[in-house]
Amino acid sequence: MESSEMVLTVEGLCKTIGKREIVHDLHFSVKKGEVFGFLGPNGAGKTTTIRMLVGLIRPTKGRILIGGYDLQKEFLQAIRQVGCIVENPELYSYLTGRENLEHFVRMVKEIPMKRIDEVVELVDLTERIDDPVKTYSLGMRQRLGIAQALLGNPQLLILDEPTNGLDPAGIRELRNFIRQLVDEEGISVFISSHILHEVQLMCDRVAIISQGKILKTSSVQQLIEQDSKVEWIIDPIQKGLSLLKKLDYVSQIESFGERILAYMPADKIAEVNEQMIKQQIKVSGIRQHQQTLEDIFLEMTEGDQIV
Repeated sequence: MESSEMVLTVEGLCKTIGKREIVHDLHFSVKKGEVFGFLGPNGAGKTTTIRMLVGLIRPTKGRILIGGYDLQKEFLQAIRQVGCIVENPELYSYLTGRENLEHFVRMVKEIPMKRIDEVVELVDLTERIDDPVKTYSLGMRQRLGIAQALLGNPQLLILDEPTNGLDPAGIRELRNFIRQLVDEEGISVFISSHILHEVQLMCDRVAIISQGKILKTSSVQQLIEQDSKVEWIIDPIQKGLSLLKKLDYVSQIESFGERILAYMPADKIAEVNEQMIKQQIKVSGIRQHQQTLEDIFLEMTEGDQIV
């Protein structure tokens, strides 16, 4: 076992199927007690990556460390650190929630039966755990699936599209539950989702993947606080354009009538305004457009559809 402060470390991960390289040279890590979002358009390599992380397929190259254990060399020790739900959890609808968990515990003998009550309380299903699963809402089924994934006391919980099929209230409930699980229990969560607004609210850091390659790994806060889109209403427009083009921290300048749109650091807006006034450019309006994670994602992946 290698000691590491990271729960998950991925180094140089590649997967080739036939002559096609599905995943190329991925490097990222998940810290203890954080929610890590994995975002990418359809066909970007997200599902292939997740299947490698949980040992369903072998990488062509690269290394995966889970809890410090090498997934290929120390498979059993590594995989014991992981709980996973890929899309909808597999549950027996004619059994009660408790019977589903008992069935799982009997298959994994090292888990004590008393652990069932602990995870049921964690996912707030105590009042309904003895009801048949067929009477559960989709959100309750997701929480039962997470309870099953938590039975083995994993360090890392991997959730692939956990909000699929949930209504807005169910999505909000699941988001709040995942944040509570991380903040109170110290579990790390790796989550793939196409609902970017929820990812922005839920995740501490994200990796954006496109065409099998990671484009960016960053904290959500740093991403949305990077250069802002600023709208300027000025006169004369050409004089303002000339000024902005001379500033090396201003980019993507566009003009529309008497309006200019440009990207710049938020803390430079006042300085630019001062320079315009000094050059006798009339500024009648400044509007900062706060970028969302969805804006940044679409810009980086050139508008590819996320699924």
